[in-house]
Amino acid sequence: MLYRYSEVFRSLLMLFDGVLVAACWLGAYGLRFHVGLPTPLGVPEFQSYLSLLLLIVPLWFVLYRSFGLYSPRRSGSIYAESFQLLRANALGVLALVAITFFLRSYFYSRGVIGIFALLSVSSVICVRALIRLGLQRMRLKGYNLRFVVVVGRGRLAEEIIDRIHSRPQSGLKILGVFADGHPPAGSRIRGVPVLGGYGALKPLLAERRVDQVILAMGRDEGAALEKVIRDLDDETANLIFVPDLMHIMTPNSSVDEIDGMPVISLRQTPLVGWAAVRKRSLDLAIAIPAFLISLPLQLAIAAAIGLSQGRPIFYRQERMGLDGRLFQIVKFRTMRRDAESTSGPVWATAGDPRQTRLGRWLRRLSLDELPQLWLVLRGQMSLVGPRPERPIFIEVFRREVPGYMLRHRIKAGMTGWAQVHGLRGDTSVHERVEHDLYYIQNWSISLDLRIVLKTIRHLLFERRGS
Repeated sequence: MLYRYSEVFRSLLMLFDGVLVAACWLGAYGLRFHVGLPTPLGVPEFQSYLSLLLLIVPLWFVLYRSFGLYSPRRSGSIYAESFQLLRANALGVLALVAITFFLRSYFYSRGVIGIFALLSVSSVICVRALIRLGLQRMRLKGYNLRFVVVVGRGRLAEEIIDRIHSRPQSGLKILGVFADGHPPAGSRIRGVPVLGGYGALKPLLAERRVDQVILAMGRDEGAALEKVIRDLDDETANLIFVPDLMHIMTPNSSVDEIDGMPVISLRQTPLVGWAAVRKRSLDLAIAIPAFLISLPLQLAIAAAIGLSQGRPIFYRQERMGLDGRLFQIVKFRTMRRDAESTSGPVWATAGDPRQTRLGRWLRRLSLDELPQLWLVLRGQMSLVGPRPERPIFIEVFRREVPGYMLRHRIKAGMTGWAQVHGLRGDTSVHERVEHDLYYIQNWSISLDLRIVLKTIRHLLFERRGS
């Protein structure tokens, strides 16, 4: 009965999508040619556009199906579904443009296709969102539920239970937990009763309706897992296996596949795809006006350095940035020309005797960093990110600090999460790396803005040396 209801819903959704896509195509024709817009080539016959639905509707059905848009999505988000709908519609419109281009016997209006592209994706996303909202409200009232049992013990089973409880709108109702040994039958795990050991699972399936069996067994229960799967071979309930990977998964891990084989990426920066575009857009939105506003000040600083210290005005040094690539960082010179002639490569410290009088003032206000705005505009640096270090220091740090090189998975920044927490200059490398990795794993536009605002507050009110 449950399978039949799911198929009925899926069939109705397919039918509704087909009708909606057809209505968008015909609506696009009406908007283009019957609302008073100029038609220098005349109004084409309606029949030609109507007949093209014999191609459009099946094409959209195939695309939606291939993108998994008719698969169960109880636990998925509307954002993920909308993104898949956007991809499917974009591919469909490209295919439609390509197909109509080769129909030399008839010319289809590009305006109609453009309007259809906007109407189809927006209307389908809105309707899917309304359907999802309606289903969620039904489930919160106790309708359209799926009954679930969790098999396993320990933190993995607890995590699964917590996640299901945190999403009551998904309509998953946990009947109980099956766990061998501790905890004993009759006790509770996260408020869910323990119904018995693994051997009690099959008799329950014969007595009660269970739609899903979630296998959340630990790494040390491999033999028991195989036995449970064998015992459930002839059962109709869906089996869902949750691998015990909590000990190795990180916040930025992702699941992909290679020719059908699932693979897990354990280390992946969040700054890929649209995230990278958003971060770059934020960099430009802040760096362009900051560079233009600070340009007169930079020219004045350059003149002051030239008059008081002579050339060079800028200090250039090789640093390591994104993916371990080297680049030349640029600052206003604040040290004597022979600053490292006797000491060799060392970190600058507060009150460093190698600083010039003007340089000490520039460093105190962090004005020596202003030329790096140009590097941000060029894309070699970001406004926010781990501060770049010299290769000679990195060779030491990568041997002494676990995970040090992970900080080079994103662009180096003018300021960073470590710097706004006071970790500047000659401070603990271990603490700086911890803060840098936290930033990489938890990156967001709001976090970048928070760091920028903290940096501005530091420069305007605290005025500590770097």
